[in-house]
Amino acid sequence: MPKSVSYRAKLTHKPFEVIACREYCGACCIAPSISSPIPGMPNGKKAGEPCIHLSEQMTCQIFTSPDRPECCDGLQPNAEMCGDSREQALRFLGILEADTIPVIKL
Repeated sequence: MPKSVSYRAKLTHKPFEVIACREYCGACCIAPSISSPIPGMPNGKKAGEPCIHLSEQMTCQIFTSPDRPECCDGLQPNAEMCGDSREQALRFLGILEADTIPVIKL
């Protein structure tokens, strides 16, 4: 995918430097699939499907709750993932999702 390569090449931020969440983004609550149960979503969620805990302001409603899944807690906002806009974050996470789909051998 040439677009993803050129996108990644344009990143100028320090990778994995934890940053604050961008207001009205919610990309990390939409783009990735989650295979483990989430409160209210016993089968997890599909990639591109908003989590039911994503508010209208695009923030996680269970962010500080002990019920927040470990997989969500482990996904910390960082400059590489979040980029400079919500669109860049959605694109990056979409690429990451596609790159990590398990290969099923028949």
